[in-house]
Amino acid sequence: MNSLAFTLEPTPPFRLDLTVWALRRRPHNRIDRWDGRVYRRALTLNGQPAAVSVIQNGPPDAPQLQVTASGAALTAEDAPAAAQTLAYTLDIHRDLSDFYALAASDPQLGPLAARFRGMKPPRYPTLYECLVNAITCQQVTLALGLTLVNRLAISYGPAVTAENDDPLLVLPRPEALIPIPAETWRIMQFSRQKARALTGLSAAVVSGELDLEALAGEDGETVQSRLRQLWGVGRWTAEYALLRGLGRLEIFPGDDSGAVGGLQRWLGLTEKLDYAGAQAVLRRWQPYAGLVYFHLLLNGLAREGAI
Repeated sequence: MNSLAFTLEPTPPFRLDLTVWALRRRPHNRIDRWDGRVYRRALTLNGQPAAVSVIQNGPPDAPQLQVTASGAALTAEDAPAAAQTLAYTLDIHRDLSDFYALAASDPQLGPLAARFRGMKPPRYPTLYECLVNAITCQQVTLALGLTLVNRLAISYGPAVTAENDDPLLVLPRPEALIPIPAETWRIMQFSRQKARALTGLSAAVVSGELDLEALAGEDGETVQSRLRQLWGVGRWTAEYALLRGLGRLEIFPGDDSGAVGGLQRWLGLTEKLDYAGAQAVLRRWQPYAGLVYFHLLLNGLAREGAI
């Protein structure tokens, strides 16, 4: 087993715990691990999975991340790729000064932003992983959606054994999803619609019909239009991909019932918000509606006692 170590210096303020919770969302997420001190997950480096651990040293205003990585095929040349992927996933270099200035002058947003100060808006390492998560979580509870994601990784993703022999899970590559039989999808409790959407996405990626990396440089409307050409991808999935896959902070997925419900409770509204209503109340905090989304997610986790 080969290993390497390096440090990262996030733009302050930064809190690893809050950022990881915004990424993992629920305690039973087995891909993104958090034990109260160490963030662990597997990353694909040079085509091979490697186990990565991250610890924060220093307070939020002077943060430093200590990273270790291990893998059978790992070499020193993989350090830049590991650093780049982690920096992207945890969004450590995002400067949120303008957001905090906006929040400081707002009597509603100010206390929420202060409570979770240091959270950076995380992203999935790849847009493909983001879309697999989004499709899997469509029209089910988040708890069930993450259970299905875990099953998919356990059944078809390469597990990475870390130093403590606790395997880290990796989502399958696109080519691994395409031949999964219908009966196997059923046994894993994926609906026919989810199975069709996931295999269609994977086939489009493998064939080259869909270039997900190229979408990173496109505007939001173009990204949504291209993704919604895929079977089973609607407005919620496309907006989810923009926010959690590409880091577009102006996006608040307005079809997310849990997120909109959290927004409604936070604002103390008695009438249920629809998509248009949610976008209307969020307009005052643009271009940071997506940051409101993440802060409300943490607010819900805190209310449930998870953090």
